Amino acid sequence: MTAPLLVTMGDAVGIGPEIIVKAFLAGQLGDALVLGDAAVLRRAGAPMTAVVDHPADLAAVPPGCLAVLAVPGLSPGLAKLPWGRVDALCGAAAARCIEAAVAWLQAGQGAAIVTAPIHKQALAAAGVPYPGHTEMLQALARAPAVRMMLANEELRVVLVTIHQSLRSAIDAVSFDAVLHTLRITHAAAASWQPGPARIGVAGLNPHAGEGGLFGTEERDIIAPAIAAARAEGIDATGPFAPDTVFMRARRCEFDVVVAMTHDHGLIPVKYLGVEQGVNVTLGLPFVRTSPDHGTAFDIAGTGLADPASLMAALRMARRLVADTTGGRAIQGASGP
Repeated sequence: MTAPLLVTMGDAVGIGPEIIVKAFLAGQLGDALVLGDAAVLRRAGAPMTAVVDHPADLAAVPPGCLAVLAVPGLSPGLAKLPWGRVDALCGAAAARCIEAAVAWLQAGQGAAIVTAPIHKQALAAAGVPYPGHTEMLQALARAPAVRMMLANEELRVVLVTIHQSLRSAIDAVSFDAVLHTLRITHAAAASWQPGPARIGVAGLNPHAGEGGLFGTEERDIIAPAIAAARAEGIDATGPFAPDTVFMRARRCEFDVVVAMTHDHGLIPVKYLGVEQGVNVTLGLPFVRTSPDHGTAFDIAGTGLADPASLMAALRMARRLVADTTGGRAIQGASGP
């Protein structure tokens, strides 16, 4: 049997459990195990659940049952908490599910991780020292550098800076940060396409600085980093005006765009449709994808959540695993 996808439950009172159940009912979780709380998933609509202690037990789960991989240390009262509220218990549970997923994957018992949305305030309330999935996964995997990529059928965008204030993000746009992002993007792209990726680099300032009139970061930081990347054989060009580079990428001028800040890069992708967007963490020693939306506390528990982005994340994970392993299963023998 091939190793399963490992799907983390996310925040127990957000829409993560609901979209997982809807994906299961749509037949999208046949090769997946959910790391979480069976009672939470039943409250979200799972008709039947089967709790297992090891990924290899997936084969024994009866048809029609949502397979839940037991995670030690979850609060027994998660399924009784009110929907849509920040709660430290949920933050702690979400973190434990992520930790368990990484441990199983590192033990060779998972093909990839697909993460349902977590709430950053809940993580903080639980004392988790990471602002989000990306930073936590980097620490757990001991990866030297990672980057967030948001992708749909029309755009792939990789970010230089992620979860920090805009003021601090501007200061974090350095020669090294841009060059590392280009290197990570170039290396990761080898798993999804033949030949070097054509990377279009967005500027930071209006009109990409207009020759220094509107800011000097393009001239002093971004352009030199692009030149250094090109000297290494990376097909990067720019910096281009941020308000037009995404349009050019949609016209197939570039395979991927590197953007300097979180909202610079993610607004265009999400505008094209949150339901089709997928978050991919580049630079990890394993595949990790997730929906490109959050916990949606405003509709949690109402039955209105759309599972399309989660299902796109599942498809993307399978595709990337097949690309990176040549279609072979990732298998192992021991547990975490």
